[in-house]
Amino acid sequence: MTQDSVIKIDKAGSWEEGRAKNITFVVTEDCQLACRYCYLTGKNKKGKMNFETAKKTIDYLLTDKNINEDSVVLDFIGGEPLIEVGLIDRICDYFKLRSYELNHPWFDSYRISFSTNGLLYSDSRVQEFIRKNRLHLSIQITIDGTKIKHNIQRIYPDGRGSYDNVLKNVKLWVSQFPETSTKVTVSSDDIPYIKESVLHIWKLGIKDVSINAVFEDAWKPGDDERFEEQLVSLADEIIENKLYEKYTCSFFSRTIGKPYSQNVNWCGAGKMLAVDHNGDFYPCIRFIDFSLQNRKGLVIGNTADGVDINRLRPFLTLDMVSQSPEECIDCDVASGCAWCQGTNYDFAETGTIYQRATYICRMHKARVRANNYFWNKLGRRLGKDLRESKDMSCQC
Repeated sequence: MTQDSVIKIDKAGSWEEGRAKNITFVVTEDCQLACRYCYLTGKNKKGKMNFETAKKTIDYLLTDKNINEDSVVLDFIGGEPLIEVGLIDRICDYFKLRSYELNHPWFDSYRISFSTNGLLYSDSRVQEFIRKNRLHLSIQITIDGTKIKHNIQRIYPDGRGSYDNVLKNVKLWVSQFPETSTKVTVSSDDIPYIKESVLHIWKLGIKDVSINAVFEDAWKPGDDERFEEQLVSLADEIIENKLYEKYTCSFFSRTIGKPYSQNVNWCGAGKMLAVDHNGDFYPCIRFIDFSLQNRKGLVIGNTADGVDINRLRPFLTLDMVSQSPEECIDCDVASGCAWCQGTNYDFAETGTIYQRATYICRMHKARVRANNYFWNKLGRRLGKDLRESKDMSCQC
């Protein structure tokens, strides 16, 4: 394969490629920031998990016969999870000890995962935790792009932007996790800054940028056109400077923009498990009260009784057809159009998980048009039909 054939922009796969059991511990509902797009609508200092609740959760996970995945991701979230790094350290130690005592397959097949605002990253307690767990650790610092874009959404309670304080820790983070990624959220107000934000993040040394448009009803007339313009301009910059050889960006993928070929559920809710400070279990964090605007939290069990399979069963039967309107099922560019099960539940006309929210429709179609533009132009540049080629393996 020639150097011109090396394409990293279209990245696929993750640790254990989704086969691991994902367990989310909501260790705190507190955070230093008040991000405008945050899923947590009621930040507070009271919603803090205690160690006994975490222990009971670990004991349940390691002994329940219905949990049979060979690997596990222990995902710690908030609020800002690193506020409780001491608690997280105790939880991880207990997990390692109990999985060893039980000769559980997770003992040597686990991942500890964080998504953090980065403000505490250089704290000595955080750095000690990293040194202790480095080989099993995945950490993402959320930086939304340029200073302007970041500070539109990721602000302190008094309205100040957090960019400068986060940036101080990005260099250390990238040096410790050079293959790391960051997740960027796009909403209506920051569309004009998408192109420069992706390029800016790459220049910071973060080679993998995962970007999502919000699923809520937050889009204005003309947003899809502005979105497409930004992506087309970004595509031109990537191709002209051969940035596709070095970096990845989730906006561009050869797997999107086709009719559905498999009737599967996009979202992993129900296969994952989230636990809050009360010891209640949820299909994922988006079904906890603090993530919902219109509904009450949907509890599927607790640390004392385990998961109630009858409450979980509806999630296990979900597929694309059972929750989508006909226009989505028959759409010519349906593949890659995402949905959030928690958003579906929150905005449904009744308390169902089978009514798909489609606020993102126009934005997805704009992305598909820009995506087609990118691969067609890059294909002409390289002399290959990249949309159909079978021999172009991505260097991921």
